[in-house]
Amino acid sequence: MAEFKDIIAKLRSENQMSQQTLADKLDVSKSTIAMWETGKRFPSKELYEQIADLFCVDIDYLFGRTDARQMPRFDKDGNPYYYINEETSKIAQEIFEHKELRLLFDAARDAEPEDLNALHNMLLALKRKEQHYDD
Repeated sequence: MAEFKDIIAKLRSENQMSQQTLADKLDVSKSTIAMWETGKRFPSKELYEQIADLFCVDIDYLFGRTDARQMPRFDKDGNPYYYINEETSKIAQEIFEHKELRLLFDAARDAEPEDLNALHNMLLALKRKEQHYDD
């Protein structure tokens, strides 16, 4: 399994972020990022959580416990969902059930519920308009 120093450098590079950009996003110094990437220091628990959220990866991936970047998430009923926010997940499920609207699943998984709901409503309105013209 990979080490955190390699994982954080890879994630930063894949997202085309400089050390300074990542530092700014996490409210730490650039030297802190450099120390992480050389293995001299490690983030706090809170920072691991922020990093996981920022890069949309599972904390176990950051710890090098798994090569899977995302582990399944489950709602209170034990049903798997993709989105971090449970309300967003419910809206996404409604969208998923409309096969014409599934393109929204390319949206970021950290979308706010109201943003996803607005897109859902807009696409439904466009679909109704399209059907009206077809009639």
